Amino acid sequence: SSPYAQQQAGAPGGTAGIPPPPPPAGSMSDPTSYANYPLPSSASPSQPLPTATPTLKVMRLQAPQLGQPNAGSLGPACLLGPSCTLPDTFGVIHIGETFTAYLGVLNADSDLPIRSLTVTAQLQTPSRRWPLPCGLEGGSSSSDRDGAAGGTGMDDDDPMGPLDVQPGTGVDAIVSRPLEEVGQHILRVEVAYGSGPTSRTLRKFYRFNVSSPLHIRELTVRAGDDRCYVSIAVENASSAGAGTGGGGLTISAADFHPPVGLVAERVGGGVGGGFGIVAADGSDHTDCTKTMSAVSLYETSGRLEPGESYRYLFLVRAASEDAALRGIACGDELGKAVFAWRKAMGETGRIASASVRCPPAQPPGLVSEDGTTSVVAASSKFVVHRSGLSVDAAAAAANRMARDQAPSQQQGGASLDKILPVTVEPIDPPSHLELGKPVEIKLLVVNHSSEPMRLQLQMRLAQMSGVVVCGLSFKNLGEVSPSGGSSVVDVRVVALVTGLFYVQGCSVVDLTTGREVAQPPLFNVFVERRDGNRLEQ
Repeated sequence: SSPYAQQQAGAPGGTAGIPPPPPPAGSMSDPTSYANYPLPSSASPSQPLPTATPTLKVMRLQAPQLGQPNAGSLGPACLLGPSCTLPDTFGVIHIGETFTAYLGVLNADSDLPIRSLTVTAQLQTPSRRWPLPCGLEGGSSSSDRDGAAGGTGMDDDDPMGPLDVQPGTGVDAIVSRPLEEVGQHILRVEVAYGSGPTSRTLRKFYRFNVSSPLHIRELTVRAGDDRCYVSIAVENASSAGAGTGGGGLTISAADFHPPVGLVAERVGGGVGGGFGIVAADGSDHTDCTKTMSAVSLYETSGRLEPGESYRYLFLVRAASEDAALRGIACGDELGKAVFAWRKAMGETGRIASASVRCPPAQPPGLVSEDGTTSVVAASSKFVVHRSGLSVDAAAAAANRMARDQAPSQQQGGASLDKILPVTVEPIDPPSHLELGKPVEIKLLVVNHSSEPMRLQLQMRLAQMSGVVVCGLSFKNLGEVSPSGGSSVVDVRVVALVTGLFYVQGCSVVDLTTGREVAQPPLFNVFVERRDGNRLEQ
């Protein structure tokens, strides 16, 4: 409303270039500062509009808890009340859950609006930061989006531009993120408002800890060249108590996800579902036509109170004939066990175990301190049959050849194919023998070295007990090709005493170099005696 403003606005009588009036008395003590007074210009910026200060509210969205009486209260013995209570903190958060938070920005001012408001949220995990889209990030203004889209309006998935929140109103959003790590997490929320000199930023941080509700332990046992049994023990690690979110958990699903080339089969069914066969692509070949009674469904629900545990058994095997011929070697990945669980109020979660790998088949006592091979004692409980020893030796030979082609890689210790360049494995040996009745057994002899070998198989009577060789104790195999060359030989054995025995005493001699390769016990067998229709064990 000043004359200077009217002249700048083009009022009648205004003359361009007239200097502004002097400042009020007392406002400028130095006359030279008068030269810094802004000259009239049509491009001078407008004064920023005042803005109100927002109020930020953050709340985790979670299920209510069952109402419980306070300690020391007099009342019925029932532990649960008829109502539900809302938690007043972030509570206990478990890995596998989906963290969901409500973000609300309020304008409590009665006169001024909040101008150019933007809200951004991030979830900081122990390893990285994850942006949480909320639609209030203020990517671009609505007019820019309309112009770019030809005046058709903005997409619903695009973030809104800076907002002006009127007095007494507010804006809100919901953000969520699945929790995949254990440890401290931080929800970072930043609110920016105003423009120019009045722009301000409000930041708030909310820390919470993510724990694992289940402790998972695994034990793997090899059951042959192309299969393994994986035993998974699951323990409820939640803390019991009212108001903590802990307590019992229900295992709603238990599956094992193998890699490509393998399939996993649940053994025994029972607790936690997952009765069928799961392939590498996640497809479940379970027979869904079977119906279950209410009692059977309850028994298979997999309820675990704090401190309780349950064990699941899976059979992981080759999915095709080609995969079976290759076998499962030591260190090969078998897959992961995945469990889905529910809390008392229906909250769901999903947790996976660490990658399960095939254990080594190297028998104890096979290698002496000087690096030479020695015979494994019968008390070691190790037998070659279904141990995967031949597959491990073949894999070790392949890995050694690959390392030899890369001289920069160094190998520490002796490789299994160096310790056992030749392996002997029984083919479908019997589990029972009749006393005094000779039986022929087929043995597969494999050359894992890189050179052809002239081999002789020996069954040494002095190292055999209970079950001994019958007939020739040695056989010449001729020249066996390198890198997986094999030969099948028949050996006749006879049982002399009833009981459980190891078939052992097998050695392979390289007739060219004279090296002897002692083999671990081939298999165990139960010897029984038949007297007519009477069986004595």
